[in-house]
Amino acid sequence: MQPHIEIPIDEYHQQRQPPPTAKHPHMQRGRYYAHRVKESLASRVSKWLCSCFLGLLFFIGLLAFILWLSLRPHRPRFHVRSFTVAGLGQDNGFLNASISFNVTVRNPNQYVDIYYEQMDGRVFYREQQVGVTALAFPFHQEPKNTTYVAGFLTGASLAVTEEKWKEFAAAGTVLFRLELTSRMRFKIYTFDSHWHRTHASCDVGVGSDGQIAATYRDKKCSIYFY
Repeated sequence: MQPHIEIPIDEYHQQRQPPPTAKHPHMQRGRYYAHRVKESLASRVSKWLCSCFLGLLFFIGLLAFILWLSLRPHRPRFHVRSFTVAGLGQDNGFLNASISFNVTVRNPNQYVDIYYEQMDGRVFYREQQVGVTALAFPFHQEPKNTTYVAGFLTGASLAVTEEKWKEFAAAGTVLFRLELTSRMRFKIYTFDSHWHRTHASCDVGVGSDGQIAATYRDKKCSIYFY
């Protein structure tokens, strides 16, 4: 005869109840899929918002880069068109010694104006200054504009002795350095930059006839600010 086992009433009722997952399976599945759909929708909305935000950032960055390329100031361009040492090949050329030159100053910018103060020109031979003169008074350059600057040194503006002149004549091809200095500033619509000290250095070779050598004609000068 099997022993009689008494089970507490509460424990008996718990054993008789079905597990929670088996009570209403269709409701559990419905809640599960609704939760998954809600998570999927939230994930899609978050991804869409992130994509829009990144796309907007990319568009703003691209627009800023294009504006920077079109509006950033480019340095002016200096070219020596002509350089003549009159009387260089003549026996008594020192009596009428003179140096003349023509330089073009180009504003390569599309939307930027350039303003110059007075420009000065200096001529050097073997690192010794042989002449200085004022070239141009303050002037303004509109975008894509070229200005011609002419210089002429003679008499007091040309510090050359007769011995130095003979050295020029005996050198064959004489190498000079023309330097142009000024102060300039850029203007972009209503915005003005601060003034820059501009220095253009041009190497010039002159033949025995006193005319600029072909290899130096229209040669671009180096330029820097300080």
